[in-house]
Amino acid sequence: MKIIMTSLLLFLFAFGIGAAVHAQGIEWETLNDEATSLYKQGHYDRAVVVAKKALAVAEEAVGRDHPAVATSLNNLALLYKTQGQYAQAEPLYRRSLAIYEKALGPNHPAVATSLNNLAEIYHTQGQYAQAEPLYRRSLAIREKALGPNHPDVAISLENMAALFRKTGREKEAEVLEKRAADIRAIKR
Repeated sequence: MKIIMTSLLLFLFAFGIGAAVHAQGIEWETLNDEATSLYKQGHYDRAVVVAKKALAVAEEAVGRDHPAVATSLNNLALLYKTQGQYAQAEPLYRRSLAIYEKALGPNHPAVATSLNNLAEIYHTQGQYAQAEPLYRRSLAIREKALGPNHPDVAISLENMAALFRKTGREKEAEVLEKRAADIRAIKR
C-alpha cells in the first residue's frame, strides 16, 4: 500500500529537489504508514482522512503528476474500495493510472498494478467486460517487465481466473489457476 521511501527520495534527489521536499517526503512516509496502520486495524474513516493528507503533502511537494501522488491516489482509492465506495475509488484509480503511464511509461509494473486495481473495481461490481481487458493488459505488462514466473504474474493469473469463473469459463480458469499455482510453488 505504500512506495518504498528510499526509491522516492532517490527520485526526488535525482531531479534536484531540496531539503524542504525531503522533509515533506518524510511527512508523506509517516502519513502513509499511519494510513496503512489504520487500514489494517479497520479504522477506515480515519485512514481516509490521513490518506487525503498524504495526498495533499505529495501534491505540494512534487506536483500533481508525480508517481508519489499516484501512490497516494491508489492508497486512498483502496480505502474507498474497501468500504464499497466504488464511485469514489474509480476516478482515483484512473488518475493514478494516468500519472504512472505518463511518468513511468505504459509498460511499467506500477502501471500493471494500477490496471489490476481498476479492474478489481469493475470485477467487484459485476462489470466483467470492463475488467477483463484491464486484467489482460496488467498480466502482459507483468510478464514482460517481471518475467513469466514472478509472484505478481500469479496475482494477475488468479484475478483473471476468478473473472473467468464468474463468467462461466471454467476450463480457462483452471488453466490460469494451474499456472499461478506453479509460479507460487517456485522456491525463492
